[in-house]
Amino acid sequence: MKKVVIQEALSQISTHWDPHLVGALNGQHVKLAKIKGTFPWHFHEAEDELFLVIAGSFDLEFRDRTVHLKTGEFCIVPRGVEHRPVAEEEAAILLFEPASTLNTGNLDNEMTKRDLKSI
Repeated sequence: MKKVVIQEALSQISTHWDPHLVGALNGQHVKLAKIKGTFPWHFHEAEDELFLVIAGSFDLEFRDRTVHLKTGEFCIVPRGVEHRPVAEEEAAILLFEPASTLNTGNLDNEMTKRDLKSI
C-alpha cells in the first residue's frame, strides 16, 4: 500500500495526452494525464471512462453537445459514446477505467499509448 500525492505525481508528467498509471484496483486503472489541445474523436466499445479534472478546465465534446468541466468536476462517458476532449489551456485529469482501455479507444494511431509509465 502506498500513498499517492496527486500534485507530486503530476509534477513528474511533462507531456500532453500521455496517461501515467498511478494505481490499480479490481481490474481498473487509475491514471493521471496532462492535456492541451484537441484529442481525436473516438469511442470505447466495451469500457466506460471517468474524467475527473484535477487542475484547469476542458471541454468534453460529444456529437450532440459539449460538457465543460473544471477543477473538482467529473464526467463519465458510457461505452460506445463518441467523444473528444479539448483543452484550450493545459489541464490535469484523473482517469478511472478498465485496465484494458486504450486512450484512443477504437483508433490506433500515433497518440495510442499501450505501455503506460507508472508513477
